[in-house]
Amino acid sequence: MSPVARRRAPRARDIGLDVRAPKESCEDRHCPFHGRLPVRGQILEATLVSTSMQRTAVVERTLLHYVPKYERYEKRRRRYLAHHPPCLTIPLGHRVKIAETRPLAKAVSFCIVEDLGEAARRIGSEEAAPAPQNAVREEPPAEKEETS
Repeated sequence: MSPVARRRAPRARDIGLDVRAPKESCEDRHCPFHGRLPVRGQILEATLVSTSMQRTAVVERTLLHYVPKYERYEKRRRRYLAHHPPCLTIPLGHRVKIAETRPLAKAVSFCIVEDLGEAARRIGSEEAAPAPQNAVREEPPAEKEETS
């Protein structure tokens, strides 16, 4: 052994889910990959909405709920507070996978475990895009009338 002991970055441990371990390492004790936090229970997919808090993120799921009286579906949304480990750098608007953990705070019982990529834009905030100006609409040919 060399006289100077080098401290290696902690290797990401297997958390028991089919997710990729982050390439970066962190010293967060509530990180499921580099800390001692076990994950168990539900695994959900949601969209990252806010990361304004320290190591906590707001994720949102959109659900469709059937209303039998009107025979239609209505959109509902549910927001969760999830622990955001520093080894995962995820921009706003990306889909994430969150896993249930023991309660970390009064309202935090989930932890972000994977970035699934960019989410589709919201339909409600999009405006109808105008048709391209250079597009030419073809009208059907007019039928000839026969006189007898």
